[in-house]
Amino acid sequence: MGRLFSKDFSLLVAGQLVSVVGSAIVRFALDLYVLDVTGRADVFALVLALSSLPGIVFTPVGGAIADRFSKRNLMVGLDAASAVVVAALIGVMAAGRAPLLLVGIVLALLSLVASMYQPTVQASVPALASEANLAQANGLVAGIGAVAALVGPVLGGVLYGLVGIDALLAVSFAAFACSAAFELFMRIPFTKRPASRGIVVTLADDVRQGLRFARCGNPLVMRIILLACALNMLAVPAFVIGVPYVLRFTLHSSDLMYGIGLGCTELATIVGALGAGRITRRFKVTAMNRPIWLFALLTIPMALAVTPAVLSLGYWPAFVLFFGFEMAAIIVATAMSVFAITEIQKAIPNDLLGKVMGVLLAGSQIAAPIGQMLYGLAFETFSGAVWIPLLLVTAFAALIGAAARTIFRSTPKKESGHDTSGLADQHRQGV
Repeated sequence: MGRLFSKDFSLLVAGQLVSVVGSAIVRFALDLYVLDVTGRADVFALVLALSSLPGIVFTPVGGAIADRFSKRNLMVGLDAASAVVVAALIGVMAAGRAPLLLVGIVLALLSLVASMYQPTVQASVPALASEANLAQANGLVAGIGAVAALVGPVLGGVLYGLVGIDALLAVSFAAFACSAAFELFMRIPFTKRPASRGIVVTLADDVRQGLRFARCGNPLVMRIILLACALNMLAVPAFVIGVPYVLRFTLHSSDLMYGIGLGCTELATIVGALGAGRITRRFKVTAMNRPIWLFALLTIPMALAVTPAVLSLGYWPAFVLFFGFEMAAIIVATAMSVFAITEIQKAIPNDLLGKVMGVLLAGSQIAAPIGQMLYGLAFETFSGAVWIPLLLVTAFAALIGAAARTIFRSTPKKESGHDTSGLADQHRQGV
């Protein structure tokens, strides 16, 4: 496997695993705490929405910071900062119930930390894994996020009910502290760059440079970013909104089957991420439309599963048909995401990676809530015929695939490798 499982990459994986699971646990626990304290869905939604804004706004800045400073030191510092934030909340809760405003501030701070942590991790992978193993490495990193999404809420829910919020916060504090300790022993290549005009001005220039490179530096990069935003707005949110809706209101699943259904989704994400290296071997940048069209085809049986004809056959035929193809679609979508990230990493100079990955993550984060609102309205409008919103996914994905066929077919071969013309050449010359 070459350098994929080197000591430094293994420490990166271990640190990220502990950190993201700890983050998922504390965020899940605080979400439940807010819901319990307020008892109101509207206030709950408002707190969550406002607390997520810093992560969306500052993700490009986080990418610039990842390129400007030592990535190892950044990850250590960010995990240490998360531990301090959680420790402060533990201290407040020890004296009594924490004000809702404070909980919102803690969630916002954790979102801010995550906005810098993820671009830093993504920008570190190419430095620790060989190009031949880059897809497997990215798949492993993506798989860790999926594991956290699966394990975090389960552990959070169990511990919240058994030991309460205080003990759960203590577990999260320990997770962040352990992650920082793992990362202390990493070695990630870093060349310090001067900041002659002050750090704020320099970071602002770095963010503009990342946006400029994403827009003009290499056509492949912007095409992939636009593709990711389109899928995150018009296809993926249907799963985030639609799967829970179908389970609860169309199939009328029990609590157990509801958990199993959501677990199937997370399991498919893990399989797609960890198997991305093998799955994407046949993928080509110039044929990005093919996996998108495959994804579109897989959503058709999902829509069929919730038609009156299939629902009349009973619970299990509809459940098996829906989730069998839903898991296949998720595996394809996850592998495609890993492939796209890998191609972007190959096309960007190392000292621009964090900036451009920040732009990609920010664009995806902005697109996703818009799509979630659109599909929320669609599933509510067609609550008696949820196969209609699901066929919308098919139609949108097919159109995105057709657009991808046009824009990627014209991609010169050199753009899919390490050639970074235009602004990249200027960057190397010091412009």
